[in-house]
Amino acid sequence: MDIQHLVDRLEELLNSGRHVPFTSFTLVDEQRALALIDQMRISIPEEIEKAKRVIRERDRVMAQANEEAARIRELAREKSETLIQRDSITQAAQARAESIVDQSRQEANMIRTDADTYVVDVLSDLEDALMRTLNVVRNGIGHVAEKQSQHQPRHVSASTQNDIQTPSTLVTSDEPMQIERISTRRD
Repeated sequence: MDIQHLVDRLEELLNSGRHVPFTSFTLVDEQRALALIDQMRISIPEEIEKAKRVIRERDRVMAQANEEAARIRELAREKSETLIQRDSITQAAQARAESIVDQSRQEANMIRTDADTYVVDVLSDLEDALMRTLNVVRNGIGHVAEKQSQHQPRHVSASTQNDIQTPSTLVTSDEPMQIERISTRRD
């Protein structure tokens, strides 16, 4: 039986009892009062046990809630650390990528500049070689033309002599011409 109900019945018993005039005493039915007290003695331990069960259940639920809250906090902390770490890794990767791109651009510009310099050097060497070859060819033509004119009979007509034209830039001399060997190799 519920303790609250028993207390209500005890109060009802006291209220229905007879009051002794000029005192604070009330006459009650002893049998009914003792029966209610016995029921209270039986009920109180049950109520106390119920209260203890409720407290234990409350403690268990609170412990579970605290464990769940701690687990959620730990998961949130791990997740935030992962996100922070992932973000810092991403930032580091982006910075590294930008550095690599900048370095590649600088190296490409250096290679382009070196290649341009190399091409200019090679073309200059080729121009020099071609100029020497052209001078050798002109000198050879002049030399052969001179030798031909020395070995030709004197009855050569003027029109035949005009067919062989010597460039005006050729230097003709009586000495045999040295033909120069031209190398286009770079050392």
